[in-house]
Amino acid sequence: MAATLENIPVKYADLISEIETGQVKIPQFQRKFVWGIKASAKLLDSIMKGYPIGTFIYWRTNERLRSVRNLGNITLPEPNHGEYVNYVLDGQQRLTSLYAALKGVTIKEDDGKPCDYSEIYIDLLANPDEDIVTTEIEGKKATEIIKITELMKGSLMKLAAYPEEHHSKLEHYKEVLTGYTFSVINLKNAPIDVATEVFTRLNVGGKALTLFEIMVAKTYHIFPADKNIANSQDVTFDLSEKYEELSAELSASHYDTIPSSTILQVISILLEKDCTRKTILKLDKMQFIAIWSDAVECIKSSIDFFRSYGIVVGRILPYNALLVPFSYFFYKHKHNPTGDMKKRLEDFFWRTSLGFRYSSGVEGKLVQDIAKIDKIIAGELPKYEWAVNVNKEFVETNGWFSTGKSFIKAILCLYAKQKPKSFDNNLDVIIDNSWLKIASSKNYHHFFPKSWLQKNAKNWDGFFVNHIVNITIVDGFLNKNVIRAKSPSNYMKDFHKKNDELNETMKTHLIDVEKDGIWDNNYEAFYHNRLDRITKALNKFIIQQENNFDVLEVYQDTEELEEQES
Repeated sequence: MAATLENIPVKYADLISEIETGQVKIPQFQRKFVWGIKASAKLLDSIMKGYPIGTFIYWRTNERLRSVRNLGNITLPEPNHGEYVNYVLDGQQRLTSLYAALKGVTIKEDDGKPCDYSEIYIDLLANPDEDIVTTEIEGKKATEIIKITELMKGSLMKLAAYPEEHHSKLEHYKEVLTGYTFSVINLKNAPIDVATEVFTRLNVGGKALTLFEIMVAKTYHIFPADKNIANSQDVTFDLSEKYEELSAELSASHYDTIPSSTILQVISILLEKDCTRKTILKLDKMQFIAIWSDAVECIKSSIDFFRSYGIVVGRILPYNALLVPFSYFFYKHKHNPTGDMKKRLEDFFWRTSLGFRYSSGVEGKLVQDIAKIDKIIAGELPKYEWAVNVNKEFVETNGWFSTGKSFIKAILCLYAKQKPKSFDNNLDVIIDNSWLKIASSKNYHHFFPKSWLQKNAKNWDGFFVNHIVNITIVDGFLNKNVIRAKSPSNYMKDFHKKNDELNETMKTHLIDVEKDGIWDNNYEAFYHNRLDRITKALNKFIIQQENNFDVLEVYQDTEELEEQES
């Protein structure tokens, strides 16, 4: 059935009743109430003067979304099962202001201070061209003003106590409010993606809803308590809360950097083997909820695999999207891979990471790659439609150090996989997400400091000075307080005195103390020797296959897109 628009007038009593019975709800993706008491008074003043206050636009549906359950100090009820609900797409600020003022709700403002919306008054002495509804009552007598809440629900005795000359005004203002006709448009028979698109267009200039915000609303569900079980309570599935719980769990593994969009892709792939926005929006709510726990376990298994493989923090994972095929693997194959299966998974990881695979067109490529994972599970070697020919020229060309680049993250994964030791004591360097946010982090050490090279090796331009070949992962204390801008021969002599195992320490950084020109500050020898080791180390993980692609051209074309991905 096609979406339709229905324009209906709604009286004051019906509007308030619909809110109080749960028929009108404010979806969670709406921004919070920000108008304040003065804006609310201005709105009511417009009503008193008979001015139009705009149209409320509802999405009328029997779907249940995550919605605002509390308005100030009033808990709004849930509608009965199967009933239609009107979710507010436009007019939330006006509707909340109106309800808060008429009910005298207390709402906390941005500074945390409570604001009592019962403190909105009608000035019985105001002329039509002045503010009839006001919050400014200083100097006014009690017989000259009346609270909106008292006007609407005050007893006859209370109203009769006012001077007789105000009785007609009191009656008139009450009739204006109760008789005011609100304009409402219902969007009926529309799917959630259409409803949220309408919301986005109505809020031009505002931030468009993310896919996750829409899915939080769509997948919200309350499982009623079992009446046959004592003390049974309702159980709620709230995707926003579930994601926060998952992030908190992953924080212990240093993988709390995984975005919500990746989690949605995982679930969509598990359910439909597709993860386009359109597919995600059409996922069945109950199937989504049912698979959530399995999806979480698969994600955790993937992260455990990455960590055991040496990639101990999420920030250096070349693409967050890598979690999707690996989660699919652990959904289909419950055990850790061994033998040829492990080698083929490693091959897949490095081909994807070094091949700029998810720099563009991620959704379509994930679908293709799920087929490759199926082949790996079936004991076969997949064929790849992109080439990864890792040679020294390739590493050199793509090696400008920037932590936003998937290729650089892949090399950092290689460094982390060596379990790098601290220069001064041969103990493990503790790698943490908080250290690795930016390229200027003190935990990224230019082995030949940039300032030293700029003064002493002017034949090496900035590209080669700030190259991944010149980067090591170290403790921030050493970099900031010990190494600073000293030459390698200088600071390495100091470490040699402290660390009897310095030669073995530096091997964990793919550096040979005796062969790499360190003692005579020979950057050329260091650069070429380490470049060669990095290249050889990477090639150990790649199962060679024949192809005819021009690798370097592909990487250069996608580098800008790949920067944007992370």
